[in-house]
Amino acid sequence: MKFAFNKVGMTSVAVALSVLASAAGAKEITLAFVAASLQYPHNVAVAKGFQDEAKRLGAKVLVLDSKTSVEKQGNAIDDLITQKVDGIAAILIDSVVAKTWVDKAAAANVGFVAAAVQVGDPDKVPLKQVYKNLTALVTDDDVEAGQIAGEMAAKLLPKGRTAKIGVAEGAPGVAAVRQRNQGFEQALAKAGAKYKIVASQPTDWTAEKGESVCQNILTANPDLDLFFTHYDEIGMGCVRAIRAVGSKVMLITAGGGSKRSNDAIQAGDMAGSVCTKPQTLGRLAAKALYDAATNMNTPKARLITYKMPAVTKATLSECPPEF
Repeated sequence: MKFAFNKVGMTSVAVALSVLASAAGAKEITLAFVAASLQYPHNVAVAKGFQDEAKRLGAKVLVLDSKTSVEKQGNAIDDLITQKVDGIAAILIDSVVAKTWVDKAAAANVGFVAAAVQVGDPDKVPLKQVYKNLTALVTDDDVEAGQIAGEMAAKLLPKGRTAKIGVAEGAPGVAAVRQRNQGFEQALAKAGAKYKIVASQPTDWTAEKGESVCQNILTANPDLDLFFTHYDEIGMGCVRAIRAVGSKVMLITAGGGSKRSNDAIQAGDMAGSVCTKPQTLGRLAAKALYDAATNMNTPKARLITYKMPAVTKATLSECPPEF
């Protein structure tokens, strides 16, 4: 009995020492998030979700701001690869240029998650064809977001004549711009809507530029029936432009769900939006990177999305704001 006791005791000590050695040798996981610009509330919310989830998982977090500069974003990503962080998530400014950064990260065995923006030319590659060297694409389905916006718009457009639509887009070069337009027009066509897009102009995703673009479109087309904007902040600028001239034009936005746009819907200044959840997106991006960094068997090139309901005055409770 004494021999058996000593054997069990020695085994327990050996296991304990093994656990302590593993803990002492465990590598701290460092995850980095590179925003397109932290002047955008959406980017700030994605960063918050990323930070919260990474900290919950016990990882060290770095957050960098590209300030809308492709060059700054590229330099930041290069520096992170050199530092050998365990994973990088980025809201990419240029979908095509980004392939080079993702390839560099893959060659250095650094995980890379594209957050909210596809990698690759959106004119040639469908959203669901995730770039092979990505850990994951964590995104709203921007084609679907456009479709949901188009379905709402189709119900609002006047019947018996060709409706006039103005579009205030996001920034040039971003995959979501083409995809949201694509989905919007697909939905209108499916609904059999008679319409003409009389103007479609880019913005820099801000309310200020949204107001300017919507002012220009309204000036040239005072009989406009509906505005389609690609993002809440653009839509809020458009609300100001509509108020300034006392227009009755209706407004639908694809990248919605913010407190400001929900309030605008409640007040009747905006007809509807598509619920996006940037903090959720950030959490999903951090989890995808952490999984890849801690489990070598984690599949690559995954597409990770979430449900986006249509938001109207009747369905506001389905979209609690995350930004």
